[in-house]
Parts: sequence; C-alpha cells; structure tokens
Amino acid sequence: MIKRQAELIAKWQLVGFIHGVMNTDNMVLSGETIDYGPCAFMDAYDPATVFSSIDSQGRYAYGNQPRIAAWNLARLAESLLPLIDSNEEKAVKLAEDEISRFFDMYMKHWLAGMRGKLGIRTEEAEDEALINELLGLMQTYRADFTNTFRMLTLNQPAALPFFATEEFKAWYGRWQARLGREAGPIESAYELMRSSNPVVIPRNHRVEEALEAAENDRDFTKLYKLLDVLAKPFDYSIDVELDYILPVQSTRPYRTYCGT
Repeated sequence: MIKRQAELIAKWQLVGFIHGVMNTDNMVLSGETIDYGPCAFMDAYDPATVFSSIDSQGRYAYGNQPRIAAWNLARLAESLLPLIDSNEEKAVKLAEDEISRFFDMYMKHWLAGMRGKLGIRTEEAEDEALINELLGLMQTYRADFTNTFRMLTLNQPAALPFFATEEFKAWYGRWQARLGREAGPIESAYELMRSSNPVVIPRNHRVEEALEAAENDRDFTKLYKLLDVLAKPFDYSIDVELDYILPVQSTRPYRTYCGT
C-alpha cells in the first residue's frame, strides 16, 4: 500500500489535483482513494491552494498531500501493530521503518514525472533544483500550472506571464542546455512532454458552467462536450481553446463541497 499511495499522490501533484478530504477513511489498501466530493484542479500554482469548504486550516492543501498521505499510513500502521509483532516495541520499529520509505518512494515518482513534464529522460543531480526553480517562478507570478507546462510543450514560452523576466530567461537557458545533454533529437523531448502534460483539465469554472446548464436548463450540451474533451486530455491535436482559458478573477475563492 505504501508504494501504491506514493505513486498515486505523485500523480496528483503532477497534474495539480487536490483531493480535498484526505481523511484516513478515504485511502484504501489497493492504492486508490474514494470520496471525490470536494476535489478540484489548481489553476494558478500555489502549494497552499485549498478548495474544500471544510478545510479552513489548509490541512489538505495541494502542497500538504504527500505529508497527509504519510500521516494516514502511520495511523493504519498503528491499528495493525498487534498483527505486525507480538512485541509492541518491535512492531512500532518495523512499522516506522516501512512508513519512512514513503517519502523516498514519493520523491522518486514525483521527480520522474516532473522530468517527463520537462522532456527529460535521464537523471542528473541538478534536476530537482531546475524543477523547483520553475515552480518558484510559477508561484511568484501566479502562473497557471497546466498552461505553463502546456506552453513549454508547444515551445511557446512567450505566452507565459514571466517570459520577459531575467529569472525565466536564465532558467530557460539552463533547461535548454539540460535537454541538449539528452540523447536523441530535441523532438523526442517534446514528444515526452506531450505525453506527460495534459493539454486540458476539468477547469472548475467549466465544470460549474456545464452543471449549471444541465441543472437549470436541462441543457447537457456543455457537459457532453466537456466529457468528450476530457476523454483525451493528452491529445494536442484537438481544439480545446475554450478549455484552457482561465476564469475571470474573482474576489471570492473557489469553494467545493462534500456530497457533490
């Protein structure tokens, strides 16, 4: 379960997904999760992003999800101590040793996924710093998570909000140099990026529009169109112009609710 949860949470982080209610009863041994009521996808990159109306303290914020997964696993291990070993002290030590492996597993999957999002197949010690520097720029300039990687994938960096900054120019140069150390043509890097970066996600405002039309007007056109687009999230050949346009800035934070 530890290995499966580490891989699952890494996948969430790689697409900006926020579960919203990562209670212990919403994680299962199969490495899946349940109760998707208040889940949503992040627009502007910010590790503190929270959507769930019940999460006033940010316990289940985007950046906290790996830590919460480890905490949940520890609670499961506590309940299993009598089955792990009859000696409680030994059982605790065995459980702690296993739980401690979670973050290493998570980081392995996350780093591999982030390398893929930047078209990198091999491993270099500086890759994590390169990744975190880009995320830092995205947070500083409130850049959209999905669209940032989408524009890099399309080789259209001029569309990024921080394109003209010296920080990004320096980062972009290091990234291109890193890609130059990869084997094969540069196009293979962009092929990897197209398979790693979704061109479209279920934008919260698009989901709301579709649900409102279906509920209020019995018009399911927007819903069916949205479902059709989301069935092929990595298909860069389809027209998703409306689906990657960001929502109008609101004075109120977006909120999701359990039971929806």
